[in-house]
Parts: sequence; C-alpha cells; structure tokens
Amino acid sequence: MYTIFVINPGSTSTKLSLHQDDTCVFSTDVFHDSAILKTYETINDQLNYRMQVVEEFLKEHKIDLNTVDMIVGRGGGCYPIPGGIYAITDELIQDTREAKGGLYHASMLGVQMADLLAKRYHKKAIMMDPPVVDELQEVARVTGVKGITRRAVSHALNLKAVAKTHAKKMGKKYEECSFIVSHIDGGISVTAHCHGKMIDGNDAGGGEGPFTPTRMGSFAVTDGNSYLRNLSYEDVRSLCSQTGGLSSYFNTSNSDTVHNMVEEGDPTAKLVWDAMIYQTAKYIGSMAVVLQGKVDAIVLTGGLCRFRDVVEGIRSQCGWIAPIAIYPGEMEHEAMAAGALRILRKEEELLDYVQYRKIK
Repeated sequence: MYTIFVINPGSTSTKLSLHQDDTCVFSTDVFHDSAILKTYETINDQLNYRMQVVEEFLKEHKIDLNTVDMIVGRGGGCYPIPGGIYAITDELIQDTREAKGGLYHASMLGVQMADLLAKRYHKKAIMMDPPVVDELQEVARVTGVKGITRRAVSHALNLKAVAKTHAKKMGKKYEECSFIVSHIDGGISVTAHCHGKMIDGNDAGGGEGPFTPTRMGSFAVTDGNSYLRNLSYEDVRSLCSQTGGLSSYFNTSNSDTVHNMVEEGDPTAKLVWDAMIYQTAKYIGSMAVVLQGKVDAIVLTGGLCRFRDVVEGIRSQCGWIAPIAIYPGEMEHEAMAAGALRILRKEEELLDYVQYRKIK
C-alpha cells in the first residue's frame, strides 16, 4: 500500500489530503486569514508563513510525513507544458516563482511547499497538469495583432480529471473521446478535448471568455478602452482575476449571496446571473465548432454546478449538441493522488520539466 500527501494552495487556504492507494483517509482546508496574507508584498513571500501553518497542523493531527511514499504539490504558472506528471526540480520551482507562464496565483506555492517537505523528509515530489498546460492546436493561437498570441490558461487539473473519469464511465479511454469540458466556479474554463489533448479553450487566467464571479470576461476593446485607459495595470489585472464579473456589479464574488438576490427577485441580479450562464453556454457552443460537431459529451464541473439554474440553463442552450454530464465541485486532490499512484506503480512515465517547457 502506498501513502501519498497532497498540497493544494489557494487564495485564502491550503487544502491538504492524505491518501492510501485509491482511498482518501484525511482531507481538510487550512485557512489563512486574508488580513495576514495582505501583509506580504508578493505571493512568494507567503511561503514561510504557509509552511509554518501547515507544519503546526500536521503536528496537531499527528500526521508523520516520514511514512509517506510521495508528496504532490499543485502546479502554478511555470512555462507552458503539455499535460502530464512532472518531477519537481529546481528549474521548475524557479520558473514558477517567476511566473514565467504569465499566471500569478497562489498555486505557485504548491511546488515550493512540496519541495521543502520532500527535502526535509527525503521523499519524492511531483506535480501534474498545472494551469498552464498547453496543448493548443496552432490555429487556435493566432490573434489579429502580430506579436500577440493566445495563451492556454485553464483549470487543467480538474478539467482533465473529470474528462478521464467520464471517459471511464463510458467504458472508453480519455484518448478515445472528444469532450467539451467546462469548469464553472470563481473562474470559468471552457475547453475542447480531442483524443487526450486540450486543443482549444478560453484563457481563464487572462479574463477571456464568459465573465465569472471574479473575472470581467471578453468584450470589444473599443467598448472597454475609455473605461480601462484611466486604470493602472494592477487594476486591469485585478478585473481579469479578482474584481470583475459579479464582484464588479455587486461588490461581492460570493455566488451564494448573488444567487439569493436572484431568488428574492432582484431584476439586476437576475439579468447579470442569467448573462453569465448565457455566455458560458455560448462558449461551449464555440468549442463544438472546434470539434466539428463530433462531441461525445459536454462535461460540467466546478462549484457553481451546485446551482440547478446554472446546469439547466446550459442544458437548455447546449443539450442538442451532446449528452451533458455533471460533476459538481472538483477532483483535483483525487487526480493528484491518482497520478502519484500511477508513478509509484510504474504505470506512467514521470516527465522532465526542462525537456518539455515551452520557452517563448
């Protein structure tokens, strides 16, 4: 039996889980007060604080990492790479710390935390399917401005996990299927999966695609030019990742709060909420074109799938394209533990980050 420890840092918490083979025996969130996190100038500066909190938690619950076989850290914004499982190396850590892939997010702490623990306890450390997984077909990269190319930034870890899960439920391999997979939560990713590759999708980290609880989404440059020209670069980046979408309209990104407003009959809340569903469905439709209409299933995942009107709204708009499968929440920890197990059982090859990174 193999024992695996998983670390998944987020904006205000770090999720931890302990797995024995295919069974999760312990899972929790270690909360980090936002007032404390704001005292650190950069996300990288939070590393020692978060490590101290996690180590205190391990001690309190008597979890001994000497007994684990592998440690998995969530990947961050390193250089773009194909999907897969990678050994955590010094090069990977440095590129992630410097956000070489253009994604500045707390996930960049995952490989750093895993590496520190792995070195202390003399264990192997890996990551898999970071947000910058890049498997785009070349035609999907081109924009109308020379020198600007589209990036691949998505909830790749969860997207691939639910796609593989649904393929297995269909009695097929992921590599045999064509899916449209959408992660719908604080951010929204809509991606086309063709025979094991994510060949297209919106740049969910850059504000492209449907607007979300925290992200402004796509609109005409001319429409936004007068509004954005007076904002700082940091303010515009914040609209792409934190203060856009529902947060812009209602001063909160709490989906439950906004949905309660909808249910209480607030006309503005209903219009904006319905527009978010509408835009998500519209992007799902565009991925059907990418797949030339050959779609085995539309797979929906993420926290907002807990709302019936989100699921039914997409079903009414997109149900004619393909059967719709729902996986509420996320499977990130299960995916990371399963990936580690495949490496330990020698069922999958551990990849070299330096060999596969796409330096542009």
